[in-house]
Amino acid sequence: MTSSIQRPPRSVLILTSIAPFRTSTLIRSLCFSDILSCGFSLASRLYSLHDEEPLTTSCTKTKVAAMANPTTRRTRIVCISDTHNATFKLPKGDVLIHAGDLTNQGSYSELSKTVKWLEEADFEAKIVIAGNHDITLDGKFYSEYGLYFHSQKPQSPTACQALLEKSPSISYLCHETARVRLKSPDGPHTEFTIFGSPYSPRHGMWAFYYDTPQSSSVMTDLPDLWKDIPLDADVVVTHTPPWTHRDETDERRARGCEALRQALWRVRPRLAVCGHIHVGRGAERVEWDLESRNVAFAEKAVTPWSDPGEGNNKLSLVDLTGRKEPTLINDGSHPDSLTGVKVGNVTFSSDIEASSGASTSIGKGGDPSSQRSDVEALFGRLGRRETCIVNAAIMKSRYPHIGGKQFYRPIVVDLDLPVWSE
Repeated sequence: MTSSIQRPPRSVLILTSIAPFRTSTLIRSLCFSDILSCGFSLASRLYSLHDEEPLTTSCTKTKVAAMANPTTRRTRIVCISDTHNATFKLPKGDVLIHAGDLTNQGSYSELSKTVKWLEEADFEAKIVIAGNHDITLDGKFYSEYGLYFHSQKPQSPTACQALLEKSPSISYLCHETARVRLKSPDGPHTEFTIFGSPYSPRHGMWAFYYDTPQSSSVMTDLPDLWKDIPLDADVVVTHTPPWTHRDETDERRARGCEALRQALWRVRPRLAVCGHIHVGRGAERVEWDLESRNVAFAEKAVTPWSDPGEGNNKLSLVDLTGRKEPTLINDGSHPDSLTGVKVGNVTFSSDIEASSGASTSIGKGGDPSSQRSDVEALFGRLGRRETCIVNAAIMKSRYPHIGGKQFYRPIVVDLDLPVWSE
């Protein structure tokens, strides 16, 4: 395993906190080790992480001042979650995502071990969120219930959080958005917007919980926190799965979040990574129904993934690039603004007005220029039709792990992302 000193130049991330749970808005820029500028063609020639040549394709351009993404290149994302203190050799990749439950009870010693393992992992970008078991990372929860877990040796939430927040190579997201630009000369030279959040529906007494009905078609009954996911997100990382997607328990019950599923319909990211429900480990592609005028947040099709690494030494690979499986139907299109867009007899003068004007039709498909549809979610964004949802849980066995702990493999995702330019 490559040490932290030997790892390649790291990414540049701009992180904007949008957490409604915090007392102030925080805008922070994490500029990792500076790297010398290199020509784009040189980066293409040096990109040797994978056997095949990098794929370059044209992206569909959208109306209304859409963000220009002239080319894409395959980016390898290694997904893990629910490691619960386990450390192991990771597959090679460009980006590492950990979707929470790094530990069993969030002690400083547990977190130190896991953070050291992650820091030594050789990835250009490492995105980490907490989970319900990482209790010291939820300061409010720990102040109320910490002694139930650590009565003999109370822990310092500030010190525990600093392990991740001050890490030189880990980008720790707590209900935050980051813009990731991969700048290594021998990497894919791609960029993407990622949202990460540790929250999950309440079940027992653990951290980062929120109250939500098991399922509901009434939007007023659902929590609002997932409205914070920006519509231009390419990747969404949450500890909880969405409702009915990789969330089925041993008892055949769905334990995901319906509010999150509805948010994913509106955002339609290329990739959604989660964990939490260990037996839900796996992946599926969800094609969203953007034509349904009568059923809100409708889905057209769900395609399950067959693990090519099951029972052998192959990678547990999810190919979304068209090399081994059909290309993901998602071009990442998103207009810079809806200002000036005319819908019916209304011309929007601001994004706030556009959002409020579409509020009565949230989740409805149809003509993006009609007030009967979810204008904000559809206009200039019809190229976002499919999302790959990955439950990347690693822990396979259950406590008390009779016969020893058992583990799933990391899930590796190959995804075409836009190449950045100055």
